[in-house]
Amino acid sequence: MKNEIKLVGDMIQKRKKEIAEQVHSDRMSGVVMTRTEKEEFEKIEPNIMELRASFITLFGEALTNMDEKEKSIEKISRWGKDTGEYLFQLGAPLDEALKDTSFYREHIWRAIEEEAMKQGMSAATIFRIIEILDPLLDHAVYCFSLNYVQSFQKVLEKAKSAFLELSIPVVPLIKGTGVLPLIGNIDTERAQLLMEETMNQAMKLNLEHLIIDVSGVLFVDTMVADQLFKVVDALSLLGVKTVLTGIRPEVAQTMVGLGLKLDSLHIKGNLHQAFIEIKEQR
Repeated sequence: MKNEIKLVGDMIQKRKKEIAEQVHSDRMSGVVMTRTEKEEFEKIEPNIMELRASFITLFGEALTNMDEKEKSIEKISRWGKDTGEYLFQLGAPLDEALKDTSFYREHIWRAIEEEAMKQGMSAATIFRIIEILDPLLDHAVYCFSLNYVQSFQKVLEKAKSAFLELSIPVVPLIKGTGVLPLIGNIDTERAQLLMEETMNQAMKLNLEHLIIDVSGVLFVDTMVADQLFKVVDALSLLGVKTVLTGIRPEVAQTMVGLGLKLDSLHIKGNLHQAFIEIKEQR
C-alpha cells in the first residue's frame, strides 16, 4: 500500500502543471471581465498559475512522504499564509477565492482516480489517500481564510487609526489660539487619543488658548465629561487656557442630570463668543 500511495504522490507532482491548468480553466470559465480588467489579470496570471502548481505539489509531497505528516501540515500552513496575504493585496474577495477549493478537490481526485484504475489499487489504498489529503485541504482553506482575514483586519486598524487622528484636528485661528472641533461620539479609544493629540498639537502650535467646540457631540456621559476635565487640566499645566463652547441644550441637561461639577471649566455659548473674549484679553 505504501508504495502505491507514493506512486500516486509522484504522479501528482509530475502532473502539477496539467492539473493546475485544468483548475484554472474551470475556475475562469464564465468569468466576465472588462478589457482593462483582462489586461491587468494577464499581468498576474503567471503568478496565479505558479501558486496553483505549488499548491498541488504539496499534496503530491504529502503522499510521497506520508510518514512526515507534521512537515506537510507546516508547508500547507505556510502556503495558506502567503497566499491569503497575496490575494488580499490583489483585492480578490474572500468568497470568490474560496471557490477554488472545489476545483482543486475535483481535479486532484480525478487524476488520482485515473492512476488508481491504471494501477488496479485496492479500496483500502484509496481510503488511505483520502485520509491523508482531505484534512490537508481543509487545513489549507482554514489557514488561507485566517490569514486573509488577518490582513484585512490590519488594514482596517490602520484606517481606523488614521480616521481617529483626523477626527481630532486642532486648527490654528490666530497666533497662540486654536480651536478643536469635536464631532460624533467619544468612546474610550478616541478619548485616549483626544488627550494625546491635543497635548501634542498644543505644544506644536505654541498655543496660549484653545477653544474646544463640542457642538457636534450628541452625547455626553461621565466618561466623556471626565476626559474633557482631564484634557483641560493637562493643558493648564502647559500654560494653555481652555474655553469650552457649543454645549447643546440636551447635552447640558444630561450633564446637569449627572451632577457634573462644571465650576472648573470656562464655558461660552458658541465659538464666536469665545474668540471675541480671547481677542479682548490679548
